[in-house]
Amino acid sequence: MSDNVIVTNKGKSFECPKGTPLKTVASYFQKDYSYPIVLAVKDYKLKELHHTVMQSGEIGFETIGDLAGHQAYQRSAFLLFIKSLRDVAGHGRIKRFKVEFALGAGYYCTVLGNVDLTEEFLSRVKDRMQELVREDLPIVKESFPVEEVREWCKTQDLPDKAKLFHYRMSSNVNMYSLDGFMDYYYGFMVPSTGYLKYFDLIPYEKGVILQMPTRLEPETVPPFEDRPGLFKTLYRATEWGEMLGVETVGDLNDCIVSGRINELILTQEALQERRIAEIATEIVEKKKRFIMVAGPSSSGKTSFSYRLSIQLRAHGMKPHAIALDNYFLERSQTPRDSEGKLDYECLEALDVAGFNRDMSDLLSGKEVKMPTYNFITGEREYKGNTLQMHSDDVLVIEGIHGLNNKLSQSLPDESKYRIYISALTALNVDEHNRISTTDGRLLRRLVRDARTRGASAAHTLGMWESVRRGERQYIFPFQENADVMFNSALIYEIPVLKQFAEPLLFSIPKEAPEYREALRLLKFLQYFLGISTEDLPKNSLVREFVGGSYFPV
Repeated sequence: MSDNVIVTNKGKSFECPKGTPLKTVASYFQKDYSYPIVLAVKDYKLKELHHTVMQSGEIGFETIGDLAGHQAYQRSAFLLFIKSLRDVAGHGRIKRFKVEFALGAGYYCTVLGNVDLTEEFLSRVKDRMQELVREDLPIVKESFPVEEVREWCKTQDLPDKAKLFHYRMSSNVNMYSLDGFMDYYYGFMVPSTGYLKYFDLIPYEKGVILQMPTRLEPETVPPFEDRPGLFKTLYRATEWGEMLGVETVGDLNDCIVSGRINELILTQEALQERRIAEIATEIVEKKKRFIMVAGPSSSGKTSFSYRLSIQLRAHGMKPHAIALDNYFLERSQTPRDSEGKLDYECLEALDVAGFNRDMSDLLSGKEVKMPTYNFITGEREYKGNTLQMHSDDVLVIEGIHGLNNKLSQSLPDESKYRIYISALTALNVDEHNRISTTDGRLLRRLVRDARTRGASAAHTLGMWESVRRGERQYIFPFQENADVMFNSALIYEIPVLKQFAEPLLFSIPKEAPEYREALRLLKFLQYFLGISTEDLPKNSLVREFVGGSYFPV
């Protein structure tokens, strides 16, 4: 029996001894990839490159330009950053390090301890990071009994991780170490520090931005783009989490087990309602007539618009909902994307001239026939619906282009009030592991699409990258144009979504292209205890996705 195996990739073959590390195999095929390979794919599952090849077969690879590879790069960069920060600060001077939230291409982090995050100090930390990169030190993965890890967390004064593993059902935990510094990370890592060449450290507010490449340009660190409106909204969310005593998944699970979850739900809902009331008050005081609501997919725009309308009615106003989708061009006139598919995401898919004409006529007091778009026939229809604005009427206009000034170019700026809404979760897995706001929205969409459209989880996952591409092009660039940002994320929502999302994700066969992403989400959901929808308020934004809302969503 031969001691060699044959590995194939993209039609090419590589013969090597059994037990050869995947890192060695990857180096052979690296010339066929544009960016550094950091993970392998074997039997439909991701593998880190320290694993070995024991039998012949097909192996795929993920680079830092692919989704899983880019995520591995980011996690590993945090390990490098924390290790270097501790090295430069000295023993015992770092009491707490927390990854707060993403801000553009970077992550805002805070440090508690006997250090000042000056430019000089951070320059030394960056130098240390670069030194470790040049040394190309291995990032070592080791598995330990969960009880042993729990005790270790206590000795290291890591209560967030101790709480997390208190609810861990598996018998072992994978830990990662770099040059003697050990930590826990949710997800896969790159093999060694030599892969982590691209980063920057930027002092910002009371913390520091760890700036990293985007997936689209994985070998370039983009300049930091300040987003004060987004930062303020995200920071408010972290303050709410601190006030509620729920900053990590372990905190949330404790809340569920102790029977305090209903109190948490009601408090969070009250905080959101107060924020909506504040926005309504500002609209009335500033005498705005056109309220433009925009945000990415599954951000809760519809429920938010209804709740805002209720608050406006409490001020004596008469709000009218207008969906920009009703201004789509006839299907025969709809632009097509680079793949030849109808592009409903671009601004040119809307009858911008017709929208401006109707809105200007309404502002001048004229009666206007309002259109309805028929998605089955691809035609705009007029069913006798008319609208005329009086002094107490306001229009709540919802659509992805609401913040783009080109959409409403003929309307006087002083008549418009722009609202950006997104689900910006403040919850962490633990202090070193962020929960992606994108994952929160994806879980919302999985559940809603299955409930309202009969769409499979594979279908929703398969189109998600296209949705994200449209958001990056048509929504995110305009978010700082907003007069106000509203965070629709609820700190308790993932335990609610869990019971609906898990069966959908389990239905995806391992042969499907979406299987790896489904597996990742299923592993993520294992951190959470589930909660029932029984006690959720009927006007909660989560109801838009799980059902049972007062509103027609």
